Amino acid sequence: MKRQISRKRNLVRMQTHVHEFEGSTKLAEQGADRHNHRFAGVTGQVIRVGNSHVHEIDLTHTDFLNHFHNLRRIRTGPAISVGNGKHVHFVSGSTTLNDGHVHQFNFATLIQQPLV
Repeated sequence: MKRQISRKRNLVRMQTHVHEFEGSTKLAEQGADRHNHRFAGVTGQVIRVGNSHVHEIDLTHTDFLNHFHNLRRIRTGPAISVGNGKHVHFVSGSTTLNDGHVHQFNFATLIQQPLV
């Protein structure tokens, strides 16, 4: 882990790890307006929860034609081991409301530090 010093409070904080993610929302609306949104990004650093940890996702503007949705303050589930000391996180939730609708989504993050 890397050491990082916060200049605001002179605190020593450890840089942990993040996960890349990509996914698609579930379909919303009906008829010719039926659509989904694709998204990709990187989670925030580790947030300790009990014996595991989660990550926060704060993604704006999943564009589609004339409107967008955000994935705001979404938290992943706890770490899920995939062997060799690696893990992923499951994520489930809904987008912000826009154009009169929301989208549900489910996805798993990618493995942290895949080349290490």
